[in-house]
Amino acid sequence: MAKTCIGLITSTGMQKTVTVAVDRKFRHPVYRKVITRRKKYLAHNEDKTIQVGDTVEIEETRPISKNKHFQVVKKITKSL
Repeated sequence: MAKTCIGLITSTGMQKTVTVAVDRKFRHPVYRKVITRRKKYLAHNEDKTIQVGDTVEIEETRPISKNKHFQVVKKITKSL
């Protein structure tokens, strides 16, 4: 089963590639405070209708390039 994540499109400047920021929340093991961490993934996207600010689901796939190993599965919401 491939790893899937839901994230926000932050850049569409490259051809067939988008940058997706995925947030995760976890509780600090000692201080018990909720911490948010953000990681950016490069994802393959053939569809030209995705804009900056859209929420998308990405799925892990075979390596497409040096840094790109995810692909956009579907658009969840539109940008505001």
